[in-house]
Amino acid sequence: QVHLVESGGGLVQAGGSLRLSCAAFGTNFRFNSMAWYRQSPGNEREFVAVISNDGTAHYADFVRGRFTISRGNVKNTAFLQMDSLKPEDTADYYCNFGFADGLGPFDYWGQGTQVTVSS
Repeated sequence: QVHLVESGGGLVQAGGSLRLSCAAFGTNFRFNSMAWYRQSPGNEREFVAVISNDGTAHYADFVRGRFTISRGNVKNTAFLQMDSLKPEDTADYYCNFGFADGLGPFDYWGQGTQVTVSS
């Protein structure tokens, strides 16, 4: 059974940076994609970024140019570097993992990590 462990959330001032990490455990299957979604109170969960099996990255328009998704040295790890953070980026961020390509969402979810951006 695959499970995801996230870390890196916290409180930061507007204009600051945070780096989220996600590691997938319970599988050695190397073909996979990893994505990040976010959800703020009263809103639906929304796509943020994805990195496909071949390393191709896609971003939501509202983070493009500010956020960067990348793989770790171990393929079942991924990072989300978040720069120039805005108060509207405040949300719970969820790692999403699956054995497929595309934008997601995929089969497996992390528990979420909270990001708060103060003005």
